[in-house]
Amino acid sequence: MSRRLLLIEDEPNIAEAIRFLLTRDGWQVETHEDGADAVEKITAAAPDLVILDVMLPGKSGMDILRELRERVATRDLPVLMLTARGQSRDRDMAEKAGVSRFMTKPFSNAEVLTAVRDLHAQASRP
Repeated sequence: MSRRLLLIEDEPNIAEAIRFLLTRDGWQVETHEDGADAVEKITAAAPDLVILDVMLPGKSGMDILRELRERVATRDLPVLMLTARGQSRDRDMAEKAGVSRFMTKPFSNAEVLTAVRDLHAQASRP
């Protein structure tokens, strides 16, 4: 079973920590740090799951999420959104835009693993 993930995060330490954690769990992890071309990158990579930061250079994670949900090919793609700002307004905006799950930084390794495994399991069901 395929387990490919695209992580879109501009903070190198966070990206590396998540990449390391998920690679150890058997995921093929590709990283990208720029929001401007993130939708094209996601479309080309065709991952099973995306982890998307809210605040990115070039284009916000919210705008990227909205674009993904407008496209037929990525409409149902599981997206775990990360944010350093945990205000309920951000969570509400993400839910309205179609986020699969929302997580506030800082988070534990166990939280990330559980969220990724859950989202992948849900998406794999017929």
